[in-house]
Amino acid sequence: MDIRMFAKQEAAAGAVVTAAPAAVAEEGERGSGPDTAPETVAVARAARELELKRGEFELAAQLGHVRTTVVSGAGRRVPGRREVEWREIERLRSAEGFPDVLRERVRTVGTAEGAGLMAISTGRFTRLAKAGYLTPVKFYLNRYRAVVWLYLADELTAFAAREEALLVGRFPRTLTAGRDPDDDVRPRNWRGRRIGHLLHLSEDPWERAAITGSVLDPVQRAELVADPYERAYLSSLQPDLAHGRSDSEAALAAVRPLLLADHPDEISWHRASLTALLDEARRARPAPRPDRHGDVPSRPLPEAVRDPEPEPEAGFGLLAPGSDGDRVFRPAAVHEPLRRGSGKGLLTRLRLRKEKERDPGRPAGRERP
Repeated sequence: MDIRMFAKQEAAAGAVVTAAPAAVAEEGERGSGPDTAPETVAVARAARELELKRGEFELAAQLGHVRTTVVSGAGRRVPGRREVEWREIERLRSAEGFPDVLRERVRTVGTAEGAGLMAISTGRFTRLAKAGYLTPVKFYLNRYRAVVWLYLADELTAFAAREEALLVGRFPRTLTAGRDPDDDVRPRNWRGRRIGHLLHLSEDPWERAAITGSVLDPVQRAELVADPYERAYLSSLQPDLAHGRSDSEAALAAVRPLLLADHPDEISWHRASLTALLDEARRARPAPRPDRHGDVPSRPLPEAVRDPEPEPEAGFGLLAPGSDGDRVFRPAAVHEPLRRGSGKGLLTRLRLRKEKERDPGRPAGRERP
């Protein structure tokens, strides 16, 4: 798969999202909530009003079936937080066939059910998906921590009606020639689709750069973004590509390879995109950083850039981590010296006993003249 194919995939993902908002713009003015209804509602309430599960609502928002708006506070946009206008909810609820039609648009199926919809075997379905003809829209881990890919039922039905030649008989040579039978482009296609959806939802140049850079490993991001404050700002805006991930180490190890670009063409595409988006973001505004007086910027920086909290001095002259990550020697804390003979600790008692044995006539704890 070359760079041109990635461009086509991203354009196709954008086309899917732009179709619905165009209809929303035409129909959005028709309905409005009652005077007592709030202007916007949180996504959790919007999902309940639209009779959708949380995962179904998130997918509907990604695909453009439900228009969301960015939450703003104190004149600033809050990244990652979105709400739904009440009139958008009213428009969807007044549509014919609600809620079944909306649910059908976001219905996802696995390999077995998808093969049944297309009237083909599961083996043929898997080969088509691995070759890139079928693009998954999301995934989850089963109880054995195996990746289960999910596809939009509408897309599979449309593909079966459009590509009947691929459903029966031998596969064309373009599908088999020059390809490693173990090559699987499903993670690559899912990443491209997910990035395309997120880019369409965002208008902020720094957020768009963070979205594109989220599929590059930290080493490559450091090569392209030399300024540590810019890197920290991008990290604070980085989206969560896979919703509902487990915090267990085993699950994270299974998901982590799916989130990073691994093909040379894919890496080159995202590196070029990140470079272009960074230039655009820098022209729009600089990344936040402390000013000359050390004031905190208007937008809090991540922990990686904030000045470290003062650490208590380590006692007993131990090695302690320094602010630059190296280990530096820190002197022991200075205390008031203990007067001889005034303590009742074990060492003091032993010292007094030895002095008494050496000089029985001198009171213990008295200095020699």
